[in-house]
Amino acid sequence: MDRSVVITGASSGIGKASVASLSRAGWTVFAAVRKAADARKLEAEYPGVRSVSMDLQDEGSIRAAAQQVEAQCNGNAIDGLANVAGIGMVRPVKYASLPDIREIFEVNVFGQIATIQAFAPLLRKRRGRIVNITSVGVNVAIPFGGLLNASKSAFGMLSDTMRLELRPFGIRVLTIEPGAIATPAVDKTLGNMEHVIESLPPEAQMQYGAMLMKFARQAYTREKDGSPAEVVADAIHHALTSSRPRIRYRVGKHAKLLAAMAKILPDWLFDEIRMQMFGLDGVSNSLAPRKIPPSQIRRPARPARA
Repeated sequence: MDRSVVITGASSGIGKASVASLSRAGWTVFAAVRKAADARKLEAEYPGVRSVSMDLQDEGSIRAAAQQVEAQCNGNAIDGLANVAGIGMVRPVKYASLPDIREIFEVNVFGQIATIQAFAPLLRKRRGRIVNITSVGVNVAIPFGGLLNASKSAFGMLSDTMRLELRPFGIRVLTIEPGAIATPAVDKTLGNMEHVIESLPPEAQMQYGAMLMKFARQAYTREKDGSPAEVVADAIHHALTSSRPRIRYRVGKHAKLLAAMAKILPDWLFDEIRMQMFGLDGVSNSLAPRKIPPSQIRRPARPARA
C-alpha cells in the first residue's frame, strides 16, 4: 500500500529537504506551499510530488487544501502530516507591536492547529502520524527571540496535549525540536537587523540598538554554522516510519546541549552563559548606535516562512 504524507512549508529549508527525502523513499508527497511559483518549481524538481496551495493565515485555504488532498487520494486516508511551516521574528518584547505578535502566533500556533484539525479525519482512517516542528527554544529563553520561542512553546504544549488526546484513535503525535539549522530562513530573520532597529521608536533604538546588532551578528554566525536541513528531514522520516518513534526529537547543532543545560544549571548561571553566548554580556546603553539614516536601510524583508 502506497504511503502518503502532507508536508507544510515545503518551498525551502526543512520542508523542501523533507519533500526530497520522503519522495525518494517512495512516499506520495503532498507539498503545501503559498506561492504558485514555488509549486511549479517543486513539481519540476521532484516529479511525482503533488503541490497543494495553502496559507496558514487563511483558514479557508487550509480547509480547501485538505479537500484537495482528499480528492487526490480518492477519499482514502493519508499516513502522515509534517507541520514544518513557520515564521521567525527578532524583537525586544518591550517594543514588539501587537500586529507582529498576532502574526507570529497566527502562523506558528493557530494555523498549525487549524491544519491538524483539517487533516485529522484523513489521518484517523489509517491511524497515521503527525510530526510537529517546534524549536529547542521551547526549553530555553533567548534574548530578542521571545516571540518565536513563545509561539513555538505554545505549539509544543498543544502538541503534547494532542499526543494524549489522539492516542485512543491510533494517531501518534511526535515533536521535533531543532537546534541551529542553516536554512534560507536565517537570512530573512537575522539578515536585515538594520530595518528592525529602524522600525523601533527612538527610545528603543537607544536602549537596544547596539544589543540587537551584536546579537544578530552572533546569532547569524551560529545559525549559518548549524546543521543542514537534512538532519531534521531524517528525523521526520524516522518519526513517520519507525515502529518505535521517539516522542521528542532534539536534532541539529546545540539542540541536546541547550536543552540539557536548561534543566541542569541554576537559572542565574544559565542567564550569564546565554548573555555571553550572544555577545550581550557587558553591552551598555552607551554603546547604542545613533539613529540609522534611511539611505542605509535595505528594503524590509517579510518575516521568514520556512
